[in-house]
Amino acid sequence: MDYEIIVVGGGHAGCEAALAGARIGHSTLLITGNINNIATMPCNPSIGGSAKGIIVREIDALGGEMGINADKSLLQMKMLNSSKGPAVHSLRAQADKITYPQNMLRTLKNQKNLTILEGMVEDLIVESNIVKGIILSDNKKITSNIVILTTGTYLKADILRGSTRTRSGPNGEKTSMHLSDKLKSYGFDILRLKTGTPPRIEKSSIDFSKTKKEDGDNIPYTFSHDLDKPLYDVNNQIPCHLIYTTPETHKIILENLNKSSMYGGLDDITGIGPRYCPSIEDKLTRFKDKEKHQLFLEPESIYYDDIYVQGFSTSMPEDIQEKMVHSLPGLEKAKILKYAYAIEYDAIYPTQIKASLETKILNNLFTAGQINGTSGYEEAACQGLIAGINACMKLENKKPLILKRNEAYTGVLIDDLVTKGTIEPYRMLTSRAEYRLLLRSDNADIRLREYGYKVGLIDEVRYNKFKEKLNNINNFKDYLKNNKIFPTRENNEILSKYNSPILKDGITIYDLLKRSEITIDTLFKEKLITKKYNDDVNKQVEIQIKYEGYIKKVEREAEKMLKQEEKQIPEDIDYNKITNLASEAKQKLNEVRPTSIGQAMRISGVNPSDISILMVYLRKKYNE
Repeated sequence: MDYEIIVVGGGHAGCEAALAGARIGHSTLLITGNINNIATMPCNPSIGGSAKGIIVREIDALGGEMGINADKSLLQMKMLNSSKGPAVHSLRAQADKITYPQNMLRTLKNQKNLTILEGMVEDLIVESNIVKGIILSDNKKITSNIVILTTGTYLKADILRGSTRTRSGPNGEKTSMHLSDKLKSYGFDILRLKTGTPPRIEKSSIDFSKTKKEDGDNIPYTFSHDLDKPLYDVNNQIPCHLIYTTPETHKIILENLNKSSMYGGLDDITGIGPRYCPSIEDKLTRFKDKEKHQLFLEPESIYYDDIYVQGFSTSMPEDIQEKMVHSLPGLEKAKILKYAYAIEYDAIYPTQIKASLETKILNNLFTAGQINGTSGYEEAACQGLIAGINACMKLENKKPLILKRNEAYTGVLIDDLVTKGTIEPYRMLTSRAEYRLLLRSDNADIRLREYGYKVGLIDEVRYNKFKEKLNNINNFKDYLKNNKIFPTRENNEILSKYNSPILKDGITIYDLLKRSEITIDTLFKEKLITKKYNDDVNKQVEIQIKYEGYIKKVEREAEKMLKQEEKQIPEDIDYNKITNLASEAKQKLNEVRPTSIGQAMRISGVNPSDISILMVYLRKKYNE
């Protein structure tokens, strides 16, 4: 073979897949339509967000690149939901659209075992249902042991604006014309999806006096676990600005709704858009009771003046977009540099892939990112990383890395896709994770770094630093358990300042810290403890102690789930032979082919009664 692994597509999924393959030690080819578009951000100029920021931390914990690359490219950083509990804390960064792809391309070019090639893949080399390489648009063939498709929105993509449909990828790029048809010929069911992007405004044409300034946090944060301090100037972040739609905005949109591509402008649209990232037309029609909708004016780069109007995605014609933009506060005289559009593209039904991200239809073919039905840079990147890791595991005849729902948001995302499927672009939300108290931003490395080390993406230096952190956490907790505060007059006076109950008996510092009004900072400030570790360790210890009861409860719930996961379902089972199983259950079970009872229980359309019948059948059939 020319290469062991070929990665098709240079977006966020493709970059992670290619780097994982090469770093683990396998000859890897990354092929992309335009090398200048590697790791570009065609939509939002941000990395992270609610739940998504935790995924970035998980990528870094496993040895991926998105987190550290985002840290190198920050304009602004915030911790979302900081007023709430740690289960929903999540970092969100404004990233520079120039430096982010530049830094990623530099990383790719300097990576051993990795080659980058420009070209358009239009077919696969397939022999006896085994993929053995790719075929380019010029009919050139390149062979490999494994192919990973990370094609993003480039499969038969159409740009939609008003009554106009243009065959094109994002920003006028070439689209793959035949690959999705070839996939269909190999037996894949193809899904048509849609997403969109808002207009970009010239910064100098905005009256910012009519907006509300939104600064980054004054606390230093990093996505990467390996940085001791941030790479950006906390005191010199680029602000965003908040505005709201007006009654005039709503009037313009509703009066011209039939001119939107999605609401009458085009009558041949079959793609389904993202429910949780709707166009402004969708917001107005779905939430008619809302008098206004918030929009954020976000800088895209320090090297040019384009401002991204977050929340104002539309497929209206250009003349209507002009009126819409000029109805917004501060944008009355705004100059539109790029008009908004919707984009429609092909994907595959994700129930056709395994939890390893290898497809069920063709052996040695992996898929990751938007081709699997997801939306978002972060969702794509974590899939690319897992696909790259598992391609290597297959080459080395090792078990694939399959993260469980109680181990990572990445595990939740992949399990949702392969078990439940999707008919719209999937977006990760904290509400999708039933064990989210375990899947926090602060403990991503504790959950996943060991896996990164075992697969070969975390080196000894980083691993030893991680082990030292774990030792410090355990030592600090032991210190707090073994030291008491006694009911002296001085101690009671200190505690009374924090509305803490007066001590009648001695109390361990560990138990004292369980009180909501007492924090680690309180203990240090009042000199009730002297042993001190870095902020990362202190924070981790405080969360583990304060939420100890809740964490143990969720862990018990997760253990029940894991017991169901241990009940394996044989690959050769014939669901059609199971009497009394509902017709819908047979259909869904045959489609998904779950590997365990736990996975079968999560399939939409498979009811508890079906699970009971299945379990009885398995006991009789396979325990005889």
